[in-house]
Amino acid sequence: MTREAPEEAQQTLLERLGLHRRELRAWAMYEWAITGLYVIIVTAIFPVYFQSVAAEGLDPSVASGRYAMATTIGLVAIAIPAPLIGAITDHAPYKKRLLTSFMLLGVGATGALFYVGEGDWRLALGMFVLVNIGVNGSTVFYDALLPHIASEDEVDQVSAGAFGIGYIGATVLLLACLVVVEFPGLFGIPDGTLPARLTFVATALWWLVFTVPLLRRVPEPKPRLDPRETEPGHPVRMAIERLVRTFRELRSYRHAFVLLVAYLIYGDGIGTIIRLAAVYGAEIGIDQIALLGAIVVVQVVGIPATFGFGMLAGRIGAKRAILLALGVYTAVTVFAYFMTTAVEFFVLAFCVGLVQGGAQSLSRSLFASMIPRYKSGEFFGFFGVMDKFAGMMGPSVFALVIAATGSSRQGILSVIGFFIVGAALLLTVNEHEGRRVARAAQAEAVPVRP
Repeated sequence: MTREAPEEAQQTLLERLGLHRRELRAWAMYEWAITGLYVIIVTAIFPVYFQSVAAEGLDPSVASGRYAMATTIGLVAIAIPAPLIGAITDHAPYKKRLLTSFMLLGVGATGALFYVGEGDWRLALGMFVLVNIGVNGSTVFYDALLPHIASEDEVDQVSAGAFGIGYIGATVLLLACLVVVEFPGLFGIPDGTLPARLTFVATALWWLVFTVPLLRRVPEPKPRLDPRETEPGHPVRMAIERLVRTFRELRSYRHAFVLLVAYLIYGDGIGTIIRLAAVYGAEIGIDQIALLGAIVVVQVVGIPATFGFGMLAGRIGAKRAILLALGVYTAVTVFAYFMTTAVEFFVLAFCVGLVQGGAQSLSRSLFASMIPRYKSGEFFGFFGVMDKFAGMMGPSVFALVIAATGSSRQGILSVIGFFIVGAALLLTVNEHEGRRVARAAQAEAVPVRP
C-alpha cells in the first residue's frame, strides 16, 4: 500500500518559494527593485564614485566622515517619524500612496546623481540623503503590507521568497552595471565619469519600473479600529493616541517587543558586517577587484540560500532558523579575525551569502506574525526604527576597540558580542504566545465605517 505523501511534498514549487499568488509575486518585485538600488548606490558603485570623483579635492578621511554623516542623516530623518506615519496609514488607506511618494522622491534623487561631477560632493551627499529617505521611507509601508497578503502559515516563505527575488534582481543589475563601467567601449560610451553616471540613471529607472507590479496587483488594506476607537477621527490625532496607547500596552505585546530589541542588537552585527567588510578587506590588503567580486558572490549565493531559509523555517520554525544564521555569523566573524588572503575573503563572502537574506527576511516575517494586522503600519514603523539604527552601534564599537588596541582584527572580533546578546534575547521570545496575542487583538478590531 502506497503511503500518502507529506503535505509539504504536495506543494508546488511556487508555494514552497512563497510566490504562488499574483499579489505575492507583485509584492516581491519591490524587493527586486530596491535590492538593486542598495547594491548600486549604497554598496558598490556610488561609494567608489563619491570617493574618487565627487570628493575630488577633499582629504580622504574628511570625505569618508561626510559620507558617513550623510548616511546617518538619511536614516535618522525617516526612522524617527516612521511609527507615527505608519500609524496614520492604519487609520486611512494611505500605505500604497505614501510608498509611492517616498519611491518617487528616491527615484528622482537617484537619477539626479547623473549630474554629480568632480568636486560636487555637496550635490552628491544631498541627493544621497534623499535616496536614503526615499528607500527607507517606502520600505516601512512595503513591509507593513506583508501581514495583509500572507497568512500566518505562509508568511515565512513569502518574506524569504521576496528576499530571494531581491538577490536575483540585484545580481542582474550589478553585473550589467559593472560591464558598463569596466567596458564602456562595448556600448559606444566614452571613458571617464559617464559610464558610472549612466548606471545611476539605470538604477532609478529600475526602481521605478519594478514598483509598478506592486501598485497594480497588491490591494490597499482596509483600515480597522481598536474597539476603544469608537469612530474614525482625524488620522494624525488618532495615530498619536494609538501610539501612546501602544507604549502603555507593550506588556501585552511583550514577545514582539523583545524580538524588536533582539533584532536591533543582532541586526547591528549584521549591519556592521555589511558596512565594514569591504573596508576591513581593503585594510588587510584585498584589492578592489576582489572586493567587488565578493559582493557579487554574496548576491549569487544569497539567491538559493534565502529561498532555502524560507523552506527551512517551514520545517523548524523561523526563530530556530534565525538562531542558526546567527551561529554562522559568529563563526564568520571568528574566521574574519584570522583572514589574510583574497581566497579567504571569498570564502567569507560565500558564508555571509548563505545566511544574510535568511536572517533578515525571517526576522521580518516572525515579527509580522506576532502583530495584529490592523496595526501593521504602526508596528512596522517601530520595526523600521530598529532596522535603520541597526548597524550604527557596531561601527562605533569597532572604532573604539581599534583605538584601544590599535588592531582592526580586534575590532572585527568585537562584533561577536552583538550576535551572542541578540541570540540570547531571541531565545526568550515565545512566538506561539506572541501569535496568539496578535490573533486575539485582530479579532477584536472593528471595520472603519465609510
